Amino acid sequence: MRRLEGKVALITGGASGIGLAAARRFTEEGATVVVGDINREGGEAACRRFPRATFETLDVTSDESWRRAADAAVARHGAPDILVNSAGIATIGSIEDVSLEDWRRTLAVNLDGTFLGCRHGVRIMKAGRGGSIINMSSVSGIIGGHNLAAYNAAKGAVRLLTKSVALHCARKGYGIRCNSVHPGFVETPMLADVVRHSRNPDDARAKLSASVPLGRNAQADEVAALIAYLASDESAFVTGSEMVIDGGVTAM
Repeated sequence: MRRLEGKVALITGGASGIGLAAARRFTEEGATVVVGDINREGGEAACRRFPRATFETLDVTSDESWRRAADAAVARHGAPDILVNSAGIATIGSIEDVSLEDWRRTLAVNLDGTFLGCRHGVRIMKAGRGGSIINMSSVSGIIGGHNLAAYNAAKGAVRLLTKSVALHCARKGYGIRCNSVHPGFVETPMLADVVRHSRNPDDARAKLSASVPLGRNAQADEVAALIAYLASDESAFVTGSEMVIDGGVTAM
């Protein structure tokens, strides 16, 4: 029996990157998946590739959009067992360089989006069988970068928000676990966009890989495998944890 057989998952940012890889892995493991994304064209295209996958338009920065998408998932499939808050953006800029507009946008998507996801996830999951909330943070939520002021702030906050949600749900007896995942450099469209906008893209990519003790960047499917573990009953005693998958970066 596949380890997510009979489970229902809602995945944000499921049109690309780690969210897309998680949707693929979840359907392979037997789950019914609802892909939530602001990118309708990409999300619908992704769902056509996977069995038992449907799409819901979702702007993670909007409380009303979250309510509509979450309630639609419940109406169609019943209360989800799994929520993956994977939608995110990256902004390059030091404390002197980052604009207030970019700061607010980065926190709105990465932090507010996760906050709203957890809030609505708890709302719909506590009425069902409980389940697992998985929040995508980053190694940038653990260690700082001189030019990642907004991204560091958002991902660091996701790390501690996750622990607060985990403790609240445990105290309430909801049967809902909440954990964060902290990837290093992952070959996704987000990373490609960051590299493309650097002064020397080839040099930037080489430096990123060289900074990883294992000597390469991660693949999205490798991160999806860890997410699948946290979504499954195999991790039934894991909550409030930060799961690092960075090729050894934070070990240095």
